[in-house]
Amino acid sequence: MGKRFIKHLLIIMCIILVSLMGTYIGLAIYYHNAFAYGTWINGVYCTGRSINDVNKELAKGFSYDGIVIYDKDGNTWQISAEEIDYQYDFARALEIYLQQQNAWVWIDSLFHSENVELMPVVTFNRQVLKDILNGIPFLSEAGAQSDEERRLAIIKTKQGYELLNERTDVLSLSEAEAAILCAVEESRPEVYLEEEGCYHNLELSTQMEDTLKLWEKVNAFQQCGIIYQMGEEQIPVDASVVCDWIELQEDGSFALDDQGNLKLRESAVEEFIDTLAKEYDTVGASRQFKATRGETVTIEGGIYGNKLDRKAEIAYLTDAFLSGTKETHEPAYTQKAWRQGKDDIGDTYVEVDMGEQMMYYYADGMLKLKTPVVTGNTSRRMGTPSGVNYVYLKQKNRVLRGPGYASPVDFWMPVKGGIGIHDASWRSKYGGTIYQTNGSHGCINTPRDVMVELYDSVEVGTPVVMFY
Repeated sequence: MGKRFIKHLLIIMCIILVSLMGTYIGLAIYYHNAFAYGTWINGVYCTGRSINDVNKELAKGFSYDGIVIYDKDGNTWQISAEEIDYQYDFARALEIYLQQQNAWVWIDSLFHSENVELMPVVTFNRQVLKDILNGIPFLSEAGAQSDEERRLAIIKTKQGYELLNERTDVLSLSEAEAAILCAVEESRPEVYLEEEGCYHNLELSTQMEDTLKLWEKVNAFQQCGIIYQMGEEQIPVDASVVCDWIELQEDGSFALDDQGNLKLRESAVEEFIDTLAKEYDTVGASRQFKATRGETVTIEGGIYGNKLDRKAEIAYLTDAFLSGTKETHEPAYTQKAWRQGKDDIGDTYVEVDMGEQMMYYYADGMLKLKTPVVTGNTSRRMGTPSGVNYVYLKQKNRVLRGPGYASPVDFWMPVKGGIGIHDASWRSKYGGTIYQTNGSHGCINTPRDVMVELYDSVEVGTPVVMFY
């Protein structure tokens, strides 16, 4: 009984072993042409599937529209996949990976899964791609400068002297082509030529190195730190200005002193100040003025305005430039108005409309006072002159004298020579056409009660705008 049992047991064990061996060998043969248990490729479950089956599914989930090429200056060019007959296939990559799995050790896959990313084998028309590249402006052999043609020079522009350096960051067309071909082979949607290391600096000659040293001097020379404050406007003395201050030799080259430094052309500093004065000196200038009556009138002449102190500013600017001063500078004036800049009248002024025989006082843009007046007698050729003037004095209890008259006034505010604004106790009426036949000797006659208020309100220096 015991021996028979053992015999049967052995037979059963042999059958089981043979079955297991058969199953193992069978699955090994099966997995020889199919992926092992727990295999994931590019997110696709591949257990027991053939190369052809997986290839089809991977192809469905893969797309490539083409490549965009970027140069270092931000220029781009796009090439579509269709243009170069781009094709892709995962079969070869899948075949290699399947061989790596080793079907005879399939049982190992039962205890862990595999997640892999595979790229397809890519084919495209390389010659067509090269032809396209040669037609791209920044990659064209026809459009590219030769190394011998590339310059390094100091050139003058509207913004000042600049360094033209064609020897740095030169694109290697061969390296660019290789980088683009590689990117397409790897199915990359973009390629940045600068990141790919396709730019190089060309070797400099001794002459070019000397040019670089000279450029350092030129660039430092034209870095002026002075800004002129002209009222609300700022005028920087920048490279576009200072470039003209460098003295040149007859052949156009830079003049150097014994120490090899650039020379300052002092007459150019004078020219700059003269230009500044021409633009911002306003004494006697023609002005456009929005009158209270609603019209914009043109006013010329008068003593009001700004006048640069030319001599003082030439001396200041020369010294400040040579010493490397950096500051915002308000210039000196031989005559300084109520405000500086082109709009030197501002919003606080006295307006004398001699055509309407009205006077207005504005403070900070608000009308504070208005009154009829009597101006100079036009029939006797004593008409009050038009122009922009200013209150340069305030006096009380003054006797105004002239040929044949002596007129005492309580309030006197001269604006131009002997012409001023004052009360006129001898008058009972103002405005209208009185001035044409019974006007003043040139002054602006004003009712006394108004003159009291005006005298207390107006400061010395206030502009007085006078027009017909």
